[in-house]
Amino acid sequence: MINPIIKDIENSDIKIRFYSKQGGVSKGQYASLNSGFGSDDLEENIIENRRLVADNIGILPENLLSVSQYHSADIVDVKEGWARKQGPKADGMVTNQANIGLGILTADCGPILFADAKNAIIGAVHSGWRGTVAGISENMIEKMLEKGAERASIKAFLGPMIAQASYEVGEDVRQQVIAHNALNADLFIKNSDEGKYLFNLPGLITRRLETTNISHIEDVAKDTYADADDYFSYRRNTHNNIKDYGRNISVITKIN
Repeated sequence: MINPIIKDIENSDIKIRFYSKQGGVSKGQYASLNSGFGSDDLEENIIENRRLVADNIGILPENLLSVSQYHSADIVDVKEGWARKQGPKADGMVTNQANIGLGILTADCGPILFADAKNAIIGAVHSGWRGTVAGISENMIEKMLEKGAERASIKAFLGPMIAQASYEVGEDVRQQVIAHNALNADLFIKNSDEGKYLFNLPGLITRRLETTNISHIEDVAKDTYADADDYFSYRRNTHNNIKDYGRNISVITKIN
C-alpha cells in the first residue's frame, strides 16, 4: 500500500508527497515502488509504479515529470510536459503550471520541495553534497522569485535522505564543503577510521536555506540508509555488494 509522507499546503491546491519504497509492483532488490528508469528494473514495473504515484497525488501519469539528474545546480522552467526519454539534464524544476508533477528521484541524496502557495509557484530539487555546495537551493529560490514568487511566502520541505550517523565521507568531501564556508566544519564528526568523517547533509542543506530568509524550512528527518524497510539507499546497497538500486520519488504538484 502506498503511504507517503504528506506535507500538502493547507488551504491551497498544492500537494507535497514523499513516497517510500512501499506499495509498488517491482520485485527483488527493487521491491516495490521503484520509480527510477535509471535502474535495471523491468521497464513495465517502473511505468506501473509511476502510474500508482501519479494516481495517488491526482495527476495523469504522463504529467509526472523527472529530469536527468547529475549533481548540478541547474534548474529548468517547466512550461509543458515532455516524453520520458526527452527529459532535460538538470537537478531541479520550477513551474507555475497546474496539474504537472515535479518528481525528484533519490537514493540517499536530498529531495527538496518548494512551494509558494500565495503565488501558485512550485519547485523541486535533487540536492546531494555537490549540488548543495553549488547552490541549487539558492538558485531555485531565485528562479521562483523571477516567476513572481515572494520570499516571505516560500516554504521548503526536506525529504528522506541519508543522515549523519550513516554518512561516512573522506577528507576530500570535507575540504570542498568547508571551502565554501569554514563554519561548516561543525557538520563533520571525526570517525574512528583515519581521514573519515560522519557528514551532516541535512544540516548543510538547512544551513544554506536559512541564509535565504524564506518563510518555512521543514525536515521530515528520515534516514534512507538506516530505514531499509521503507527507503532505497545507494550506499546501503553498495555496502551490501548489491550492484544496482531502486529510487525513491518525491513529488509536488498544484491541482487545478
